[in-house]
Formats: sequence, structure tokens, C-alpha cells
Amino acid sequence: MKEWWVQVGLLSVPLLAVYLHIPPPKLSPALLSWRSSGSYFTYKDQNIFYRDSIGAVGSSDIVVLLHGFPTSSYDWCKIWEGLTQRFHRVIALDFVGFGFSDKPRPHRYSIFEQASIVEGLVRHLGLHHQRINLLSHDYGDTVAQELLHRSLQPLMLLLLFVVPLPCCSELFFFFFIPGWEQCLVPTRSPRRQSTGTCGRLCAPTTAISSFLFSILQYINQRKKHRDRWVGALTSTSVPLHLIYGPLDPVNPHPEFLQLYKKVLPTSTVSVLDDHISHYPQLEDPTGFLNAYLNFINSF
Repeated sequence: MKEWWVQVGLLSVPLLAVYLHIPPPKLSPALLSWRSSGSYFTYKDQNIFYRDSIGAVGSSDIVVLLHGFPTSSYDWCKIWEGLTQRFHRVIALDFVGFGFSDKPRPHRYSIFEQASIVEGLVRHLGLHHQRINLLSHDYGDTVAQELLHRSLQPLMLLLLFVVPLPCCSELFFFFFIPGWEQCLVPTRSPRRQSTGTCGRLCAPTTAISSFLFSILQYINQRKKHRDRWVGALTSTSVPLHLIYGPLDPVNPHPEFLQLYKKVLPTSTVSVLDDHISHYPQLEDPTGFLNAYLNFINSF
């Protein structure tokens, strides 16, 4: 009798071959609508997807939304309409490697590049001389910190989950979501392709591993540039606000909140209901939006 692992291997090869040739599922109507209402601009030959909605009449305020890992601008779909009732312009993009933006391979993905892409979008829209409000989440927090370091002033900055903070790496662990890798891998071409939760794996395992490894380098970048990015928060005069879900497994309660208040004592904080976790803008869009607008309207 052959070793069990040989039998498993022989069975896996044809199954994998069949799987890789299954056509990707169609995008949901919601994602199709999201994509059709957006546009693309070019940053160094990369096609970057963004949405730009004209909102409240009589307001000149602008908000730029920075999404987290491993998702896309669609993270903001439940509060989009509410934001347009307060802001004149509501803008969100898919970082390169995410969502409907290009996913070049091989490529050295970095927080610095993503920050430059945000700056490029702001210039593309002719808003580089205006005040920008930043609303960020997860991966987008670090991009926001880099933008803050570059002194994109004046800004109002809301940070949802600010990592890493000094001397607290033990508080944070990476939270893997089942199927998360599907949000990153292009459905057909390594260039402009979609995803959100409707993608599927359709490339050789080695290519997928290489792609994900390059994206995940942001974790090491956070460690390497901790002083730069935490320093941007502790030294700025820009108003900071944290909206926090106590059930967040990435930033555990109460340790994270205690440390945040210690490191950034001038930042204001909104704590949502006890059952709210890492995606408050999706889990409690009303509570999240109210907390954010209360902060914005306090100026």
C-alpha cells in the first residue's frame, strides 16, 4: 500500500488542475454598481480605481477614505450616502494590489507607494491646495500616518486602528479571515481586475504566494518605520480621533485602548457597542457615522 501522502498528492494534482480552470464567479450586482460608478487614473502605468461623489450643497469639505487589508474601497459602502450628506466631496480609492486597481507582479508593494498614490489622486482631482479630511482603517491607517509625516497640512485625521504603537507589538496579531486571499488575487489578468469577496484563486500556488508575500511586507515596514509613523502622530497638531470596537481581535480590549490613550492623550475616542469588532463601518454603520460626524462637527 502506498504511503498516504503519495495518494493524497496524486489526487490533489487533477483536482487543482480542474479548480484552476473553473471560470471565476460573476461580480455581484452591488460590486458591479460600485465599479460602474467609479473611474480610473494612472499612477506610474498602474490603473488605480477610485470613486468621487459630489455631495452636500453649501459645504466645501472633502473627505478621502483609505481602506484596510485585505479589502477595498467597498468597505465604505454602508456609510457612503451618509458622508455625501455632510461633505461636498467623498473620495475613496483601491490601493494598488487591491480591489479594482491593478495588481502588478512582480512588484515591491509598500506603504510609501500607497501614500504617493493617494497624493497622486489628490493632484489628479485638483484638490492638492485644499484641506483634506482623512478617514482611514487598518492598513489605511499606516498610509495616513505616512501622509501625516509628509505634512499634508492642514488635515483632520481620523484613525480607526493605529498600529504599531511604541513598545506594544505584543498587543497586535494578524487576523486571518477565511478566504481573505481571494480579495487580492486577480481573476484573470495581473493588471486591472476585481475583487472584493467575489474573487477566486486562479494562479499557480507559487505565484499566489509571491504576490501575497509582497503585499504582506507592510507588516515588516510597520516595524522598521515605527518611529517615523508613530512620531507623526505624537508630534502633530492635527486633530486625531479613534473609533473603536471593543470586540476587535486585532486590537484587544482593554489593553489597546489604554495604550492608545497613554501614547496619544490629546486624541479623542469613541467606543462603540460591546459587540462591535474590527469593521465598525460595516458592523454598525449608523453608530460609526454618528461618531465620525460628531468629531467633524466639533470644529
